[in-house]
Formats: sequence, structure tokens, C-alpha cells
Amino acid sequence: MDTGEQYAEVAHELVDQVLNSAVKKLESEHLLERDTSRQTTLLSLENLREDYQVKNIEWLTIEEFTIQKGEDKINDFLKTWDYEGAWLYCIDFLQEDDFEFDKRFRYRVRWSIPTRRKPIPRATASVYFTFVVSKIKPKTYPVDVYYVFETNRLVHIPGQSRFREKWLKDIIENKVLMLQAIDF
Repeated sequence: MDTGEQYAEVAHELVDQVLNSAVKKLESEHLLERDTSRQTTLLSLENLREDYQVKNIEWLTIEEFTIQKGEDKINDFLKTWDYEGAWLYCIDFLQEDDFEFDKRFRYRVRWSIPTRRKPIPRATASVYFTFVVSKIKPKTYPVDVYYVFETNRLVHIPGQSRFREKWLKDIIENKVLMLQAIDF
């Protein structure tokens, strides 16, 4: 047996181990079931997805948009996110950028978990919202809204991705770890 065949055999064994491990995990979470013919079938993922629907709000139209109304809409949108009650946030308007075909209004939402022992948190996590107000679309069209999490490149569109509290926790944990590594 040449080395290419040996590598292929080892690779197949690894893939089989990973698949078996995944099947066992899904079975333990009751997402898989085995029928009498020993065939494994994935339970209806559609039923699982129906349990959770990505929440969204009615956003502003181009003619309705103001800086204050944008902030109010961000606040309304954040209320649709599922997170523990200990989190607090504040919304800051950052800037307005004027382009040829649109104006972009940028906001920062800073998240933290203050406690009685530490009312000033060691680190915060930011989410940056951008409202794109077109100069060429009809005034009755909605503004485009995008948001990104600090340290991430993935651009989210409201109503198309589900918020994960873990994203905020990861940002804060990374900052705390970095601060611990710095000696003054």
C-alpha cells in the first residue's frame, strides 16, 4: 500500500469517527431517531426552525427618517433580541456621511453587565448600526439598515439573522483577556 492510499484510509477513518460522533450527539439531543430498519433519519428540521422566528420591526421610510427616530428604532429593535436581563446598553449617534446617492447615519450601541460590586464594567461590547438613506429612491421606500458587531466583519441585516448573546460575551471576554495580558 503506497502512502497516498494510507492517507486516504486514515482520512476515511477520521471522517467515519466524526460522523459517528455527530450522530451520537444528535441522538442525545433527540434530533435524530433510528427506526426499526436501523436507518438513521433526521427529524424534521422545519419543525425545529418553526419554533424560532427571526424577529424584526417596522423600519422608517426615507421621508420619516431623523437621527432621533433612528435611535428610537434601534432601541425598539434591540428589544426583540433575547438576552439575560443583566445586560445594559446605551445608544450613541456617531456621525453622518454624505455620499453622491445616499446619506449614511452611524450609531454605536455599547453593551455591558454592571454589577453592584463593579458598577463600572471592565469592558464593553459595541454593535455598530448604519442607516442608509437614499437620495434617489422614492421617499416612501424604507431606509436600509445594517449592523456589525465589534471585531467582526459579518454584516447583519435586521430580520435575516438571529442575535446570539454569546457574541457580546465573546467580545467582552477577549477584551478582559487582553487587558490581563498587559503589564503596566
